[in-house]
Parts: sequence; C-alpha cells; structure tokens
Amino acid sequence: MTDRRPVAHFALPEGRRMAVLFNIAFEGWAPGAAPSIGPMGNPLSQRVFDTQAASWGAYGHRQGIWRLLEALSSTGARATVFASGCLAEIALNALRAVTEEGHEIAAHGYSQHLVPALMDEEEESRLMKKTIALINGATGVEPRGWLSPRGTPSPETARLAAEQGLVWYGDVFDDDAPYPISTPGGQIIAVPLKMALNDLPHHVRYGHSPRSFLEAFHDTFNAMYSSGGDGFYMDVTVHAHIFGRPHGAWTFREIAEHVAGFSDVWVPTRLELAQWALANLPDPT
Repeated sequence: MTDRRPVAHFALPEGRRMAVLFNIAFEGWAPGAAPSIGPMGNPLSQRVFDTQAASWGAYGHRQGIWRLLEALSSTGARATVFASGCLAEIALNALRAVTEEGHEIAAHGYSQHLVPALMDEEEESRLMKKTIALINGATGVEPRGWLSPRGTPSPETARLAAEQGLVWYGDVFDDDAPYPISTPGGQIIAVPLKMALNDLPHHVRYGHSPRSFLEAFHDTFNAMYSSGGDGFYMDVTVHAHIFGRPHGAWTFREIAEHVAGFSDVWVPTRLELAQWALANLPDPT
C-alpha cells in the first residue's frame, strides 16, 4: 500500500505561466510479440501471430524515432522518451541518439506486451531491473523515471521503482500536478500522465486526423494560458510507431514551434519537473 499527500499550492518556476511536456513513447516488442492494437479493423485470432501488427510496430525504431527527434531539433525542445528495454537489443543506435541529443530517457518496461498488473512480484522486479540495466548499458545513462506498459502498474510497482532509486513514477492519472508517494521502499514523485493529447487513442482508436490533434492542442493550450495556467501542465505524447510517420511528425513539429514562441511557458523533461517538485514540496508541518 502507498500513501499520498497532495502538493498544495505547487508553483511553477518564477515567471512561468504554465508548462508543456513533450513525450515520445518509443515502444518495442520482444521476439514473438506484437502490438495488440493497430490500424487493421479486423483482429486476428489470439492463436495467430499478427505479422502485420509486428511490422507496423517496428516502424518506430526503423524510422519514427528519428523523424520525431528531428522534429524537435529545430526548436531545441527536449522530450522525455519512454523506451522499452528490448530496444537495446534491436535498436541500439536509436536509443543512443535519444540521450546524445539531450532528451531524457525513461524506462517503459522490457516489452510492451508485458504489463506489470499481470505479473507476480518476482517477475515484475526482475524485468524492471533488466529494463533499467539494458537502457543504461546501451546509452551510458541510467533511467530516473518509470512508466509501465499500458500505464498499468501492479500494486507494488511504485515501491519497486523507489527501491531501484528512481526519482519519478508515471503510472498515475489522478491529479494535475506532481505529488510524492511514500512506499516501504522509499519516496518517489508521481508525475501524472495526461491523456488529452495522446496520438494512440486520438488517431488509432478514434480515427481522428493529425489536423484535429493540432486543433486539440491549440484549444487546450489557449485555455490553460488564458486562465493563468489552470491545470499546471499539459502533456503532448506521441508514439514513434504512430506519429513518427510524416503526417504525425509534421504535427509534432508544429506544436513544438508554437510553444517555442512563448518565453513564459516552461518546457521541462519529466525528470526536471519531478526534481522541481521534490525541491519545492510544502513543509508537512
């Protein structure tokens, strides 16, 4: 069990009206596994390996991640990249490019079909350690944050992440601002993941266009900015195998260029946001 204490009156750095966080889900599937959701409307029997979905998912490391990194490079915006550990075994150069270009790399499970909520604690702990070690070995940078595949943790995920010395934990959707979670393994900062601007449900599940994604961004950004930052920060999340394609990367670039035009908008990585929260927690007394 974990306890949570809301961060009351959590403030942005001085002079900043709101924050925008750019996130890239750089997802991989271990051999013999494939995405469970994709562009085809007629799902196969679970007894059949979905070769189409596997090929569709592989676009992320073959092309998509490179295009998304390029989309951000023109503005200097840095993203948090949620990376699967198995990519260290199949896309080493792509993982290295993430950190070499100054982006934060976070652990996103070993393979996207392995969801912590479906594991026992021993398997979950083993795979978390393996994921962190693979990313560290591939990039020379130890991940400081964790987001589970599907964002679906077990009851022990936060504790296991704290025991690994991670700073932040992303499997929360219940608040607007970061907050501390106390576990038997230590404290960790929860950084809620906001789903309003996420290409997977927006584009794949509901079939909306990249243009409507851009419109949704402008509507949300304008509402938050005009209200003085109500909502604290907004997430812009894209997947390398979905919006890493030309139509999606164009949208991502347009958003990054728009945000770059506002000097009073903070664009931190999730680690920077978590560290700011940790340094500015209200005195519990």
